[in-house]
Amino acid sequence: MNKTNTNLLLIFTRNPELGKCKTRLAAKVGDKTALEIYEFLLAYTVSFTKELEAGKQVFYSEAIWENDLWDNHIYQKKLQNGVDLGIRMQNAFLDGFSSGFEKIIVIGSDMYDLSQEDLERAFAKLEDHDYVIGPAEDGGYYLLGMSIFKKELFKNKAWGTETVLSHTLEDLKTENYFLLEAKNDVDIYEDIKDIEAFQPYLKHIEND
Repeated sequence: MNKTNTNLLLIFTRNPELGKCKTRLAAKVGDKTALEIYEFLLAYTVSFTKELEAGKQVFYSEAIWENDLWDNHIYQKKLQNGVDLGIRMQNAFLDGFSSGFEKIIVIGSDMYDLSQEDLERAFAKLEDHDYVIGPAEDGGYYLLGMSIFKKELFKNKAWGTETVLSHTLEDLKTENYFLLEAKNDVDIYEDIKDIEAFQPYLKHIEND
């Protein structure tokens, strides 16, 4: 492997099925619109990851879809494996390290605030830091990267709550880590109601 080939991007995604994705957003906009917005976010994630110089693996929540927007020539497709998000991420990192990758980053597929440049910067920070974290404004994180595996990061977390970031940073307090700028992921209506790109999906929503 050359240097860029030792970088691995893990993309965790939920299969886009009606009533099964973006449920907190769906509570306000309805299942159909929530699915449309999630499909838009998936396409956006493809747009800023497909050119990235790194190995790229998409981890599906339910089943691997062979013919979808993730190009089989660009993305290796895998299935998430584990009882909770922490174990599923842990298994994906372990698989990547055992395959010879040296710097591994995981992101979700619901970020409108992320770019290829952000990912390149995160990998660059792993040149002289062992860990990199992208804090989300809701108290979680939108990106986790490491060059040294640390199992504690995946254990004893209340996934999906506002305590994930603080508990993760507590695990890293004696480690060499870099904190990226805070960004907003898309979970609820308030996350997107003022963003122009989402307005076509929100025409039927009464603004509070």
